[in-house]
Amino acid sequence: MPPLDFLADQYLNYLLVEKGLGKKTLEAYSRDLVRYFEFLHKESIESVGEHDTAFILKHLIDMKADGLSAKSRARYLVTIRGFYRFLVQEKVIRSDPSRTIDLPKSGLKLPEVLTTDEIERLLAAPGTDKPRGLRNTAMLELLYASGLRVSELTHLKLLDINLEAGFVRVFGKGSKERIVPMGSRAMDALQSYLKSGRPKLLKTGQTSAYLFVARAGKPMTRQGFWKLLRKCALEANITNKISPHTLRHSFASHLLEGGADLRAVQVMLGHVDITTTQIYTHVAKERLREIHTRYHPRG
Repeated sequence: MPPLDFLADQYLNYLLVEKGLGKKTLEAYSRDLVRYFEFLHKESIESVGEHDTAFILKHLIDMKADGLSAKSRARYLVTIRGFYRFLVQEKVIRSDPSRTIDLPKSGLKLPEVLTTDEIERLLAAPGTDKPRGLRNTAMLELLYASGLRVSELTHLKLLDINLEAGFVRVFGKGSKERIVPMGSRAMDALQSYLKSGRPKLLKTGQTSAYLFVARAGKPMTRQGFWKLLRKCALEANITNKISPHTLRHSFASHLLEGGADLRAVQVMLGHVDITTTQIYTHVAKERLREIHTRYHPRG
């Protein structure tokens, strides 16, 4: 049996090359495996095998005793499962000892979404009378129209936008490319920004490959966009806690409420697994229940 560190390196390399996982995801998997290996070492176990079911269960029980939530424990189990499945695939072991262990149950936490009225107020907050206002409006419109992650938004380049076709090219987690429609409102905001906002934000003779520019032609940082969003939320009188991901959640939820196909939303969000997208169907159902309770005479 090869050393545990060697097997872990092989597995992480597989996730990078074959699965295309991003740096942060790989770091999370690596931390989980290190924690599991430390547990095995304390149990005087120096290798893994097809009879490790009891050890995996004890590891999960110990983490629960340490105060880890069901969600965190479930994530650890997903990492361990993937590792053992890889070992079976590579014929290091004959069977997966984690296959009979169920994921820890946790309450379903629905993502926070904005109402369409709140969205309208938020998108109008930056104004369009100044170059920065044009840029900020275009950023918010595009974030909501295409369901982008904030890192995807801030890293967009001029070449990623096709205003004639109405699409934006996005490089998501693991550098996976997807093409997402923008919608007419976002296209109009982008055209205004490119015509009257962006040239004024760049100093004379300055150039930048990035679509949304800040100081010295550099792209806006994630932190900078967070500050911008919080300021716009205050001006729009939105009292609920809001983040860039709130607009992504709202994008998906509003599409499904309008009758969009779940798989189409999955593709636009860039989710590898449709189960990740299904959380938004619960949001849509909750909204329908609220509407029924509020407006139906026997609600």
